[in-house]
Amino acid sequence: MGQLFSRKNKEVFSSPLNPNNPVTVQVLGICSALAVTAKLEPAIVMGLSVTVIVAFANVIISLLRNTIPNRIRIIVQLVVVAALVTIVSEVLKAFAYDVSVQLSVYVGLIITNCILMGRLEAFAMANGPWESFLDGLGNGLGYAIILVIVGFFRELLGSGTLLDFRVIPQSLYEAGYLNNGLMLMPPMALILCACIIWAQRTREKALQEK
Repeated sequence: MGQLFSRKNKEVFSSPLNPNNPVTVQVLGICSALAVTAKLEPAIVMGLSVTVIVAFANVIISLLRNTIPNRIRIIVQLVVVAALVTIVSEVLKAFAYDVSVQLSVYVGLIITNCILMGRLEAFAMANGPWESFLDGLGNGLGYAIILVIVGFFRELLGSGTLLDFRVIPQSLYEAGYLNNGLMLMPPMALILCACIIWAQRTREKALQEK
């Protein structure tokens, strides 16, 4: 049990959450961060979907890594990811149809998410199933954290709601408060991501350019 949660494994899991975050440090998965964060709910669902897919895709590829011919490894990786994306898409349609409609084609586009392919190629092909699972879980959660933060501020300031519940009191609107429509536009998601990157690099000296 101690070996499963060794310092190395803990670092594999925790590194993508902050010092090596796939969105703010590696600058991957930006497209979906712009597209699905106008509301908090689809941002949460997209983050969880990517987390589940990258974690289990990592495990499957790690188990198969010694049997996959090198010349077709990318094809095998794409097949595994496509199968998992199809399963997640059907589950969403069955149990969260409204969110599935909001996410539209972006669930299917998880297949091309560079975070997934990067972790499969860079980590799962060279490490065991448990380490690969932790790596996929950490990278998925690191991605999800950024989507949730961006979705939180975009919905709150753009619509005055969170998870479609009104949180800004009506009295403020009567006093002249207006929702910021710019928050609901994709460029604002990019600006918010840039603000998160700035805050992270300000706090983490190791990330600052020398």
